[in-house]
Amino acid sequence: MTPRTQIPKLRSLELPAEFEDLTGHINGDVKVIVSILAERASERLMLSKRQTQQLQSSLWNRLVEAVNSEIKPLSADHR
Repeated sequence: MTPRTQIPKLRSLELPAEFEDLTGHINGDVKVIVSILAERASERLMLSKRQTQQLQSSLWNRLVEAVNSEIKPLSADHR
């Protein structure tokens, strides 16, 4: 029996108050980016459903992490 690989929990955007109104827009954009990249990878690499889900989770978490880390220093509290 092979061990089950868990799909990581999805991270959420943690934007400073100055950028809170953009959360919905950014979430939507990241969702589209992740969908397009995962779909293309799934088609070209013939990924299983589980592999595609893992890729989607990984892409989502890394993109959200990148946005969070780059925007955090721009908050008034951080300055």
